[in-house]
Order: sequence, then C-alpha cells, then structure tokens
Amino acid sequence: MFNKEIATINHIPGNKQTFDGFIGAAKILFIKAMYEQQPFPIVVLCTNNQTAQQYYQSMAHLMPNDTVHYFPDWETLPYDMLSPHQDIISERLTLLQQLPECKKSIIITSISTAIQRLPPTTFLDGFSLQLNTGGKLALEKVREKLTEAGYRRVEQVMEHGEFCIRGALLDLFPMGANQPYRIELFDDEVDTIRCFDPETQRSTHKIEQLNLLPAKEFPFTDEAIRLFRQQWREKFHGNPAGCAVYQDISDGKLTAGIEYYLPLFFEKTGSLFDYLPENTSIVHIANTQDSCDHAWEIISRRHDQLAHDITHPILEPHQLFLNKTDLLTHCKAFSQLTLTESPSYTRPLASTLTINHQATDPLQSLKSFSKSHPNLLICANSIGRREMLHQLFHEHHFNHQMIDDLPQQAIKGILLCVAPFQQGFTSDHYSLITENDLFGEIDLPAVRDKKSVDINQDNIIRNLVELNIGDAVVHLEHGVGRYLGLESIEHDSQSDEYLKLEYAEKNKLYVPVSSLNLISRYSGHDAEHAPLHQLGSDQWEKAKKRAAKKIHDVAAELLELYAKRAKEIAFACQAPDEQYEQFAREFPFTETKDQHKAINETLDDMCSEKMMDRLICGDVGFGKTEVAMRAAFLEVQNGKQVAMLVPTTLLAQQHYDNFCDRFAKWPVSVDLLSRFRSAKQQQSTLEKLKQGKVDILIGTHRLLQSDIQFRDLGLMIVDEEHRFGVKHKEALKTMRANVDTLTLTATPIPRTLNMSLSGIRDLSLIATPPAKRLAIKTFVHERKDHIIREAATREIMRGGQVYFLHNNVQTIEKTADELNKLIPQARIAIAHGQMRERQLEKIMNDFHHRKTNLLVCTTIIESGIDIPSANTIIIDRADKLGLAQLHQLRGRVGRSHHQAYAYLLTPGKKGITSDAKKRLEAISSLEDLGIGFTLATHDLEIRGAGELLGKEQSGRIEEIGFTLYMELLERTVQDLKAGKKINVLNELPQTTTINLNKSAIIPKSYLPDVHTRLVLYKRIANCKTKAILTELKAEMIDRFGTLPEETLNLFAITELKLLAEPLKVKQIDISNTSAKIDFLSHAPIDPQKIIALLKQHKHLKMEKGHILKCVFEEDSGVKPRVETLKKILTALS
Repeated sequence: MFNKEIATINHIPGNKQTFDGFIGAAKILFIKAMYEQQPFPIVVLCTNNQTAQQYYQSMAHLMPNDTVHYFPDWETLPYDMLSPHQDIISERLTLLQQLPECKKSIIITSISTAIQRLPPTTFLDGFSLQLNTGGKLALEKVREKLTEAGYRRVEQVMEHGEFCIRGALLDLFPMGANQPYRIELFDDEVDTIRCFDPETQRSTHKIEQLNLLPAKEFPFTDEAIRLFRQQWREKFHGNPAGCAVYQDISDGKLTAGIEYYLPLFFEKTGSLFDYLPENTSIVHIANTQDSCDHAWEIISRRHDQLAHDITHPILEPHQLFLNKTDLLTHCKAFSQLTLTESPSYTRPLASTLTINHQATDPLQSLKSFSKSHPNLLICANSIGRREMLHQLFHEHHFNHQMIDDLPQQAIKGILLCVAPFQQGFTSDHYSLITENDLFGEIDLPAVRDKKSVDINQDNIIRNLVELNIGDAVVHLEHGVGRYLGLESIEHDSQSDEYLKLEYAEKNKLYVPVSSLNLISRYSGHDAEHAPLHQLGSDQWEKAKKRAAKKIHDVAAELLELYAKRAKEIAFACQAPDEQYEQFAREFPFTETKDQHKAINETLDDMCSEKMMDRLICGDVGFGKTEVAMRAAFLEVQNGKQVAMLVPTTLLAQQHYDNFCDRFAKWPVSVDLLSRFRSAKQQQSTLEKLKQGKVDILIGTHRLLQSDIQFRDLGLMIVDEEHRFGVKHKEALKTMRANVDTLTLTATPIPRTLNMSLSGIRDLSLIATPPAKRLAIKTFVHERKDHIIREAATREIMRGGQVYFLHNNVQTIEKTADELNKLIPQARIAIAHGQMRERQLEKIMNDFHHRKTNLLVCTTIIESGIDIPSANTIIIDRADKLGLAQLHQLRGRVGRSHHQAYAYLLTPGKKGITSDAKKRLEAISSLEDLGIGFTLATHDLEIRGAGELLGKEQSGRIEEIGFTLYMELLERTVQDLKAGKKINVLNELPQTTTINLNKSAIIPKSYLPDVHTRLVLYKRIANCKTKAILTELKAEMIDRFGTLPEETLNLFAITELKLLAEPLKVKQIDISNTSAKIDFLSHAPIDPQKIIALLKQHKHLKMEKGHILKCVFEEDSGVKPRVETLKKILTALS
C-alpha cells in the first residue's frame, strides 16, 4: 500500500521530507512498511508519552519479537523529589547499551523523553561488569564496584539494582535482566551462576556468563562524588552544608530525586541522539517543535515554582533538557521524515460509525458505511475484544470474516482481526476501523501534579499546612470560624497580614499573623459543616467548660485503670535468646522504625511481671502481623499456648496461611478453628489443644465457646476487636483476664492521643509506610462507560483484579449486569453487607483466590483482607463519600509493586455539590502516604479516639475540635499525675498583642507561596523559647535567603512575646517616641521590682490601669526600642 511513498525516501543524513495524509493507524502501518523494506534503525518521536506507549503497543503487536523497543519516560515530574522506579531505569539502560550496535529495529519515545540529557556514551562501557564461571572474584572488591555502579545492598534481593552478600553467596538483580542471579564462590573463584525466583528465592537453571549494567544513569564513585560537590559549589550560591541533597551525596548516600542533578556527575552530558547509529532514520509524528515547546512550558513552570527554596536548589532547565534549537540540531545529523494528518492519501473516518447500543440495530451506521466502502479491516484491541465484536456482529447479521493477524495481501471484504490501534482511516484501497471508532474515544484524564511538601506529619493539623479557603479553624479565644484567606491591610503607610475568619451571621475576625499560635485546624466528624460560633457570646466559653469537665473524668478513669493493672502480677517470659533472633532474621522484609519499636515494646511487656494489654495500631500491610508473630514465637518458646481471634473466617484462613509459612522451619504447631473445617477436624483440633499439642490456635469467635480448653494459654492476640459483637466482647473479657493480650487494629489512633496517654494505656503506633509502596494514581471523572471499560480492562489484561464500588444494595445487581455487558471478559461477583455471612465469605474467598477478577461491592470492603493482586478501584458516585472513607477505600489497592489506580466517578460537574467537589479535588491531589495520609485519616483518628475514650467523648471532640481536646486532655493527665487540682481552662495560654507600628510580615516578594507563608507564620507564633526562635530564623535564612526588614520585625515582636506572656502582659503599643506595657490585673509581678525599675530609669512611669510607660530618648529605630523593652521585661521576670 505504501510502496510508492517508501521508494521516494531519500535516506541521506541531513535530508528532511514530509509526507501528508497519514491519519491514525496509517502512520503505524507506514512505519511497519518502512522497517520491512529498508535496512536501518528507525526512531519514532511522538508528541507525548501516552501516544508513545500507544504506538509501542501497536507496533509490538504487529512486529516480530525484539524488533520494537520503547525508551520510557522516568514517570516523574521535572525536578521531582522522587526517583524513577528501578524497572524503568533498567529498561532505559538496557536500550542505551543496545542502541550503538543496532542494525535494524524501531525505537519509540516521546519528545519530552528525547530532550532529556543523558550520561555520555562512555559511561556504560566504563561501569559495566562481566562475571564468568571459573573467573576470579573478590567479594569485597565486587561489593565496592556494585556500590559505585549504583546498586543497593539489601537483606533480600527483590528488584532491579539490588544485591546481597551472605557468606560465599552473592545475590544480584542486574539491570536489564528478567530475573536475579545467585553467584556461589569457592574461595575467590566463581563456582556457579544460577537464576533464582525473587518470590520463592529458590534457584533455577545455571548460566556460564553474566553481564552487569550500572544501576543508575550516573556513576557513584569517589571521583564522581568529588565532581558532583565541585560542580554544586560552582552552580549554586549559599552554604551547601544546609542542603540535604549535597550532604547525602557527600556522605555516600543516594537520595530520592537525585536524577535531576545528573549533569553534576559528569564533565559533559550526552543525549539519546549520541547513542544512535549514523544510518538511523527519524520519523516525526506531527509537529515536533510544538511538542518541544509544550514540554518546555511544563519544565519552566515547575522550575519557577521550586526555584526559591535555597535548601533544595535546582539546576536551570537548559542544564537538564535540550531546547528546541538543540533538538533540531541533533535531528539534522540523521535523515528525517514528518508524517502529517493533512487529508490526502488517507482520510479521517466519519464520526457517525459509533455503535449505539440503545438503537434497534446498534450496527446501522457501520452497515451503511460498508455499502459504500466494501473493503473493511476492523481492528479489536485484544482477542477477547475481537470475540465480543464477533458476537455483536453475528447477533446483528453483519457478515464478516474473523482472522488472526493483520493481512499481508490486499484487503477484500470485511475482516475482523486483533490490532490495538487508536484511530482508523479510510483510503482508496480500504478502510481501517478501530474499537475507538466504534465505541467512542477511550481516554484518561491527566494525573494532577504531585505536591512535595517536606513537613512533620505529626504537626500537620496544628501547622495549618494545606489550609484551604473555606476550611474550619478554631481560635482559642473566639471558637470555631471559617478561614477566608490571608489578607494584607494597609494603615499608616505600613502593610500587615491577617488571617481573615468568618463566624456565625457572617461576622468577620482579623487575626494578626503574629497570633497564629491561637489558631488550629478544626477537625470533627464533619469539618465541612462545622458549627460556627457567635462572636462576642458566651457560647464558646460554655463549650470549653463542658469539655474540660468530661476530660477530667476520662483522665481520672484512665489513671485508676492503670493503677489497678499495675498491681496484677503476670507470667514473665524469659528474655529473647539466639533462637528468637534467628526467627527474627528470617523476616523477609526490612523492619520499619515504628515496627521495630512496636516489637520491642511488646517483648518488654511480655518479659515483665505486669499483665500485658497492648494495642498495635497500623494500616493493612504496615506490619502488625509480624509483631504478633514475634510475640507468639516468644510465648511458645516459654512453654505457653497462643490464641489468635479474628472477626471473619476468611481473615482466619489468611492469618493461618501466613503463620504456617512463617513458622514452617520451626517445631511449632499452628492450627485453625473455623467453619471452613469439618466437625471431625474441629474435634481433633480441640483434643490436641487440650493436650498441649497445638501451640498457636487461630480462629473466629468459635474460640470463645465454652468447649475450648487450652492446656496453658499465655497470650491472646485479637485482630480488629471493634468488629466483634457485645456478647463476644464480654466472653473475650473473661478469657483475657489472666493472660497477656495483644490487640491489632487498622483504625488510626492519633499520635497526639498516644502521647497524652503515655504510661496509661499501652499503645504502639506503626505509622511508617512500608518501603517500595507506589503512590496510587487517582482520577476524578464523569461516569462514562468507556472510562469504566478502560480502567477495568487494563487491570484485568495485566492479570490483576478490580473493585467496583457501588454503595446501593437496591441497584447493585443491575450495575453488575451492566458491567458484565460492558466488560465481557471480566469474571464478576457481588458482595454487600445484607448477604448471609457464609455466602459473603465464599464470594470473598473466591475473589481472594482469583476465581473472580471484578468485585462489585459496597463499602463493606472498607476494612478487609489484603489482596495484593487487586490494583484498580472504581468508585461509583464518589461525590457521596467522605474524605476519610475515600482514603480508606482507595487504600484497598496499591499493596504490591504494581502501579495502582483509583477512579472516582461522579454524575458530572452540575450533579455534585461544591463540598463534594472540594473533597474529590483533595483526594485526587494528595499523595497516598504523605501529607494527604495524615489529613485524610484525621477524622478516622477521631473515630479511634472515640473507641479508646468512649462514645460520649466523641461529642466533646466534635464541639471544641480535635486539637484543643487533645491539648486539654494532655494537660489534665499531667496535672492529675502530679497531684495538682487546677482548672485547665485557666492554664490555657494567654496571648500578648504587640503593636509595633511597623510592618511585621513575611512579604510575598520574599516568599510567594501562601501555604508556606502560613506554615512559617504558625511556626514562628508557636515558638516556646528564644533558642527555637533563633533556630527557625537560621532555617529561613538558609532556605530562602537574607530576611527582609519586615520579617526581622516579626521575629523581634515574637521574642518580646516570649518575655511578656509569662508576666500576663495584655498588650504592648510601640510608637517612635514611647511604648506602653499594659498588664492584666492578676499579673504575677513583684511590686518591689517595679519600684526599683522606676527609681533606676527616669524614662519609665506607671499610668492608670496597670500600664507601664517607657519614653524613648530618641527616634532610634525598631531594634533599639525592642532591646529596651526586652531589658524592662527581663528585669520584671
């Protein structure tokens, strides 16, 4: 079909040709024909990554194996503080190594990828290694070489770029390899090289030779680090000691996002074009220059957003990317073809071809088209889709022939084949029709920019980070209001910034930024409908008093409980020995910091004579089960039995499987008691339990029945206690009365509550996410069939499973039927809470064992079992769910190394409320395990606080806000422990208002980002000591540069406040000539000190109403005035 055009190609470096009239799939077919007729490599430059991936999928389907290669994007944003996945680096380095020797192949990439600066061509040769059976290999030397090449030393090799040394064994996952290798040494000689399975860690077949590529796109030798440090100092101003990236690299540590400093490791960088053979032909899909301009817009915008942080300086765009001129210059070294879509040779299809399922004959348009275009090639995306189309055509009497592959000969008649093209075309010879042409465009919305904010998660609520206009806040003196933004107000030729708050009846309150210590984020069960207080009424004071009384009762009850438990003497386990340490070493993952702490706290409890009652809190997959396993091992070692109680049969089975795997190498008997076991099996288990032949018994509430007799029960492990009924909880209380108890929960418990209950309720938090968990890509989209089909099909086609959440039992079966028609290749099951328990368990069990791959369900899955192969969730009517619910539902996916997706479907912009829109925007913009995790789980923490403290307390939290409630509880506990009896409300901080009559702000010109300014205002206002204030000042200078005068004024008045507030100073007014210090009537000041000051300093005098006036000798500027006032306040302290 394209012979004539291909014959005219002038394959001379520097030559440039344009071919018009190539629509959609015609371009792909033309490139295929080029490859088949001309013996040279072809590089296809696509407009964006999505197009590049589509071209790659289409070409790879059409061409022989190892013919088509994809050079992938890093899948990170420009200047991202995240590194690309190791598998991506592996693909890129493998292709770069192959390119120079490439004789005939097709390489597909996007413009944004092609303009990235790469390592020079000499890099791969210099940092590649070769290992041979029988060759010499010194382990220490190879460890050094692998580290220099960017490989990471780990405990267990699971992914590309990792290695592990155990005795004379070296495990290694080379870049570009499909599997890892195990090298066995005999002295310093390579004895064998074997492949092994990363999942089972078992060796498979032997090989004789192994080639190793570097693990990064830059070297990590001492020389490379020296060059990095030198070039850093040349390119960036300021002290590099304050830059974490510089420090990490200097210390020999690879830091996330280091790829965006790649040029600093080389004297000179290269580009993709340097790796291409001279006879390469470059094919441009549409306008390369426009695509380059678009890529540069994104790069420049990101650079401008991030360039102001001097603790994290970034390179100029031209140092990391080729500009348009560079790109065109590089392309000129090769022959070039541009394929345009101007209609001539091929033409677009009519848009009326779309199949209309509502019509009497859905294929009417297609049949009409076939009458005037008798030669049709209809392309399905997959074999399954071809079968679906074949069935549809057959049902509606559309004659066609089904074929396996794209025909090589001229197309005659109507043919149906598999070819994943996006867009069809029509020509004089035949017409090609794709699935998209028949079913409408299958598109994906763009993923929102990821926001990287380096901030302490524990302080997020208090620090007001990500505070958006309309959010509810609590003012300590005025109660709950709504934040309307930061506002600059000019008065007396100076500018000051205020937090603008709205209260009941639209009344406004302007809070000076220096008083932000009085403001905290409001968090209740429904923050969006927070009860706004009346300004000037006693409503807020009454709410605080009610809460304070209840808080006192709670604290007293908790202390009494603690004292009672402390008196009980329990069995004390022997301290962990070498056997326990060996068991711990067999844990196949690296313990997180929180997990390590939780294990140690649990073991300490078990080895003491105090009865253990510890709660382990952490999300699914964060490692709670390993804590339970370590505790169980120690208990069994000490001759005791262990019971593990779980709420469902399926969870019991999952725990049983996990315990069996973990204890397989040890003489420990693990058994299961559940409805999945026959009566005979259950009876046998009970007999063995009585005789002490079962060490660990896992079961549902069946364990609580009267016929269960342990020989010597020592430890009770309870999973998700809140999911048991009242009767079961009573039985549980009796059973656990004389044994150590370890309770596991996935309901988040706030760290603040943990701190306030320190030493009262034993609580271990596992809040650190496990390593290697990828953020979930979240899309908000209007509900459309093609979106659902695309999302579910993508997951199913990669062998995964899908949750489709439809939270309406009345219409759930209808929805499942619709999905069955929409996604015929899916194996669909339905699950909801109104089903019989046994039926529901069977459905969940089938899904767990992958008998079904699409589960249509209600929010019943909100807290459930861990299914790593389920990596797509589609939430119907996501606008009806709260932020915390959305977060927890989204957390059902993304529990493996695969990229996970969450689709939040809505009825369209007009059909959702503004509150729902805000929730959806929030969840789609928040990183799963970063700041968003803390914000989204905050109302779940309130649920957790209610569980620990009782239902009635939830109401008090709701009334005064979570942050103030926790602060009051912490103070009350401390006072009761110390034996004090005071009114906590009187002890709340009294703030001093200081009027400097000069601007005391962080100017926009110094720091443009409003959220960062808010956080810093809050941190400055929260400083409790001069040392902390000085440290913060140094940090700001480090990050953003020399402080402007207005910001120095802000620090000056904050320092004055630190001295004034303990003295109960209500207000300080400072003018050019004098200052007035206004004390509260109950100020704790020694009158003798005031008399002494008045005698010493003639410029001081007392005025009516507790006011001390200070007259300045001359107009001396802000600093001397503040220093004078500081001396006065210090003398009175």
